[in-house]
Amino acid sequence: MNHVFIIAEAGVNHNGSIELAKKLIDVAVEAGADAIKFQTFKTENLVSKNAKKAQYQKQTTDKDESQFEMIKKLELNVDAHTELMTYCKKKNIMFLSTPFDHDSIELLNDMGLDIFKIPSGEITNLPYLRHIGKLNKKIILSTGMSTIGEIENALNVLESAGTQKERITILHANTEYPTPMQDVNLKAMVTIGKTFDIPYGYSDHTLGIEVPTAAVAMGAQCIEKHFTLDKTMEGPDHKASLEPDELKAMVKAIRNIEIALGSSVKKPSISESKNIEIARKSIVAKKEIKAGETFSEDNLDIKRPGNGISPMRWDEIVGLTAQKDYLEDELI
Repeated sequence: MNHVFIIAEAGVNHNGSIELAKKLIDVAVEAGADAIKFQTFKTENLVSKNAKKAQYQKQTTDKDESQFEMIKKLELNVDAHTELMTYCKKKNIMFLSTPFDHDSIELLNDMGLDIFKIPSGEITNLPYLRHIGKLNKKIILSTGMSTIGEIENALNVLESAGTQKERITILHANTEYPTPMQDVNLKAMVTIGKTFDIPYGYSDHTLGIEVPTAAVAMGAQCIEKHFTLDKTMEGPDHKASLEPDELKAMVKAIRNIEIALGSSVKKPSISESKNIEIARKSIVAKKEIKAGETFSEDNLDIKRPGNGISPMRWDEIVGLTAQKDYLEDELI
């Protein structure tokens, strides 16, 4: 059975507080996620002083502050990373973080991260991709806003830098928060998997849990989803995130679908086999039949239970001679 790798994306929903970050870790653990993911960046390296905010960020944060000011408040320093990673180990959940610049890649590599998550915005950043590719780590590559050609280019950079393709999982994504249903285009996820013959998954920014659950039914091996302690908190991503109960419900739904997918063999299951006799039918006498009479459409019927001759043999039985007397409803 394929275990779907579920990443609970805390992102910057800790609002710059270690205590909040730890509470988010607790929620991810309780929900049954495999990993929790934060974001690692130096604001000075990430955003130029005059960069504007995205429309969704203007709606969810103070519209008068710049993107630089907003992001600076959400930065986690080196000590915070170490503390959160230690806390994750204690809680038995994988610590992940997305690096947004070269210093952050080095920091996470020094911390011994197993998996490097490349966000959608960096898929066209050649020096960044080359830097991560050189590390030869497992990579999860998000593909929001990108074309198949751009994904191919990014894969080529990662591979030629030194990462084997087998170590890469590609996530279909849409970088609008929240993503409108008509823009999800979940079939494209399967296209990615087939085009590159690579494990695929889905990073979800829709409201609710139906789409990531459907993605698992369509073969996603990795699901990433933003979550928060409370959607009404101040900050850019809370509004498009799941609350703790919803995260729990999503993980439960995915684990159920995982089990329900089963094998691809069609045969009676163990649980239903006992019902075959009860639900199926057999050929029976419609009325009394004497030995020597001919079985016909008039004196035969088909009724439950299914422990006699199968009705699929109807044509064989009609026209034969009865070898004994039958009462009404008796199995032939």
